Amino acid sequence: MIAILKKEFNSFFASPIAYLVIGVFLLINGLFLWIFNDDFNILNAGFADINSFFYLAPWVFLFLIPAITMKSFADEFSNGTIELLKTKPLTIWQIVLGKFWASLLLIIIALTPTLTYVYTIFRLGNPVGNIDFGSTIGSYIGLLFLAATYTSIGLFTSTLSKNQIVAFILGVFITFILFYGFDSISNSFGNDAIIIKKLGINEHFKSISRGVIDTRDIIYFLSVTFFFLFITKTRLENE
Repeated sequence: MIAILKKEFNSFFASPIAYLVIGVFLLINGLFLWIFNDDFNILNAGFADINSFFYLAPWVFLFLIPAITMKSFADEFSNGTIELLKTKPLTIWQIVLGKFWASLLLIIIALTPTLTYVYTIFRLGNPVGNIDFGSTIGSYIGLLFLAATYTSIGLFTSTLSKNQIVAFILGVFITFILFYGFDSISNSFGNDAIIIKKLGINEHFKSISRGVIDTRDIIYFLSVTFFFLFITKTRLENE
């Protein structure tokens, strides 16, 4: 698994992919949070708060992570190297997990510079340091779980087509349905549809973002992530 992880991770930085991902993620968040005169602008909020970032980041990830993962297996299929990969002394699980962790590590690297936002809010607080560290830490943990889930979905969709663009579109579509689709459906049925809402990613992400780590939320993210990794493995075995 480590060999696949290193190979995939190095391939990101051997091409413009890693630099584009990190640059685009930071640029979009930076513009909306600090430059544009919109509802997300932290300086316009009137109080030191970073919740705008945690509202915006899942939507940016919704497009960015499928863009990272779309080539993972689609590229192997189109180049005919998937069979060669299978002949290596590696299990299918090791191949899948190697690609999964390489993509997730790139996302973690993209997230790391955003810690400067936390320090800025810390300094802007009145008094200095007036920031809710509980919800901030919880939100970052939630983002990591959310990124892992998005990555597993992206890996699965990359096995569905040899075309990377098709894999990207399918990844965005499935991720959107799981993140926001269940919220929309539950809103159509009113407050009685809380069970439907709990099937979606957004409800569990918001729960962790409150700063309370509920085992139900952790089990949800781990279950969805494992499910998509498992069906990715199954797809590869049947190819």
